[in-house]
Amino acid sequence: MANTYTQIHIQIVFSVQNRKNLIHKTWKDELYKYITGIIQNNGHKVLQINGTSDHIHIFIGMRPKQSLSDLVKDIKGRSSKWINSRGFLPNRFSWQEGFGGFSYAKSQVPTIIRYIQNQEIHHKKRSFTEEYLDLLKEFGVDYKSQYIFKPVL
Repeated sequence: MANTYTQIHIQIVFSVQNRKNLIHKTWKDELYKYITGIIQNNGHKVLQINGTSDHIHIFIGMRPKQSLSDLVKDIKGRSSKWINSRGFLPNRFSWQEGFGGFSYAKSQVPTIIRYIQNQEIHHKKRSFTEEYLDLLKEFGVDYKSQYIFKPVL
């Protein structure tokens, strides 16, 4: 869109189905590159991507041409299909339903990039569930605890 100027920084957080430790160190960088390509093909800019074996953080500069929900749906759908087609796991891979999306001011960008870069160190002290609930509380997001990370039966 001509004459549209934005500065939108979003951290996206979502987990592996049932928070299983399925993202292996031997292929996680390849996964992150694939997800980066999905985001770039949708016209957004990846600022940082990282996670652990059970979840992922993606920090982007978002363009207003697409909804966040549509972007995350595309990331999850295409990356799940990619993981399954590569045969990295003996069983079918899928992401947990839903995601967290958190916005930041430009002045916060370096801090959030460092935070995401240090996920492995960070999670030696805190679980993903603790981290996620803290983000929801920090941002004042109303949530119902029975729906947070509900296992799929």
